[in-house]
Amino acid sequence: MLNNFNLAVLASGRGSNFEALVKAAKNGELDVTFCLLIVSNADAGVLDIAARHNIPTAVICRLDFSSREDFVAAMEDALEASGAGWLALAGYMKKIPPEIIAQFSQRIFNIHPGLLPAFGGKGMYGRKVHQAVLDAGCKLSGVTIHMVDGHYDHGPIVAQQAVVVLPGDDAEMLAARVLKAEHRLYARVLQAAAKGRLHIEDNKAWID
Repeated sequence: MLNNFNLAVLASGRGSNFEALVKAAKNGELDVTFCLLIVSNADAGVLDIAARHNIPTAVICRLDFSSREDFVAAMEDALEASGAGWLALAGYMKKIPPEIIAQFSQRIFNIHPGLLPAFGGKGMYGRKVHQAVLDAGCKLSGVTIHMVDGHYDHGPIVAQQAVVVLPGDDAEMLAARVLKAEHRLYARVLQAAAKGRLHIEDNKAWID
């Protein structure tokens, strides 16, 4: 484990998970330093949250670069300059370049609004996950936090929390309850990692 927990967050949307993490840190529940927020588009609402809390930001969009190599280099340079030791994805809608995954091997977290390995993979995000859960008639949904590897919604599962599917739920109602669980669980997992309590071995992850 690294001695410091300088955390860079990658996001693409409104940033509710990012805001929940920042609040947890402000409340003394999460001992991390938010060294950088990377967003994939300049219109992401999460930028406003970072601005309110004086967290450095970088807009790094693939379409702004003439080559993939330049895009990856920009991300690498931004992360190096920030001193990031760990990454957390919080609604980041792009696949992480393999060069970044290799550089931060077993130090990239992702949160998924379902109980992986069910209802995961390319294209399964946000409302689509919740609707698929309802369409399948599942009685439980939930949240998964896992380490990132080279595949969508894959990598060692660190923690999960179940959320009951209630009669009469629609995707929005289920999503609202799952989101509350996301906010609680992500902060707890990152705090455990910051305290050196995260262990990964043979593609298995656990917190002691």
